[in-house]
Amino acid sequence: MDPEKAHHLVVDGLAAAGAIPGATSIMNAMYGVAATPELQTELFGITFPHPVGLAAGLDKNGTASDGFSSIGFGFTEVGTVTPKGQPGNPQPRLFRLPPDEALINRMGFNNYGAEAMKERLDKRKVHRVPIAVNIGKNKDTPNELAADDYRSCISVLYDCGDFFVVNISSPNTQGLRDLQHGDELKQLLQAVTNEMSVQAQKRGAAPKPVLVKIAPDMSQDQLEHTVHTIKESGVAGIIATNTTLSRDGLTHAHASETGGLSGRPLRDRSTEVIACIYRQTGGAIPIIGSGGIFTAQDAYDKIRAGSSLVEIYTALIYKGPGVLRELTSGLTECLKKDGYRNIAEAVGADHR
Repeated sequence: MDPEKAHHLVVDGLAAAGAIPGATSIMNAMYGVAATPELQTELFGITFPHPVGLAAGLDKNGTASDGFSSIGFGFTEVGTVTPKGQPGNPQPRLFRLPPDEALINRMGFNNYGAEAMKERLDKRKVHRVPIAVNIGKNKDTPNELAADDYRSCISVLYDCGDFFVVNISSPNTQGLRDLQHGDELKQLLQAVTNEMSVQAQKRGAAPKPVLVKIAPDMSQDQLEHTVHTIKESGVAGIIATNTTLSRDGLTHAHASETGGLSGRPLRDRSTEVIACIYRQTGGAIPIIGSGGIFTAQDAYDKIRAGSSLVEIYTALIYKGPGVLRELTSGLTECLKKDGYRNIAEAVGADHR
């Protein structure tokens, strides 16, 4: 089946199932992960039943959040959402590379817009796990006005997410990655944190956490400067990493397609970026590790490198929802082998 058709079939199917009384309970019985004290994580003042979440990009519009919250994830991330709906890039724009256990996408932030996402998330019935809202800018918004788009998304969706993710690292929106550097990043994050504070004050509560998702393709100097700016901005954490433009080691004919590469080829680079961030910050800023996680050892390597939580996407496409039990049971074994009582003890272990 065409990859994008399969994508919509799964998301729409989960959305439809979520609307049937009792269906999410059945899905949770089939695929859910039993509560394990060793894997429970406290981060940003939020309790995560275990550290393995769903990365952004699969449920772009929040249509299937009840379904995804019922198949074993420790948290889910919806989006990327933009203020106005937009069609994204021309099709075909999603490609499987099975021998490389990878995907290439150039979707281009196709979504129905912030108001449509709010309408869907307001109807959520399942609140088993925390949910993050990943926000971006519209394609036709120039970078000098990008902050307005991010503020708009926060204003509309503030009540819908437990935490927020600023996406400035997709390779599929022209010029977006330029926002990762220098004064543009500083000003953007200042606008975002200000808007989070404004929304919190309206509700008489503390601001919700906001994280920044970064690319794996920066030089060492660029990465250090970006991490320094993020740390100084006061945001809650970093997601490392988004998809890559690298094509090293690929064997499938689709390697020549443009777009962001996800899956196993990204595994080592994303772990390396996590380790660099952890070293630079002394573990002071929480990291969510994303990129190429297919096995429990892959996830554990990212945790030992410095990530407190991890996310999957491509592994779910290739292995199905059973991968959640595989990863969580495997992580429990990794902890036992190393003599840790809780996953938090393993975070950054490679640096000690």
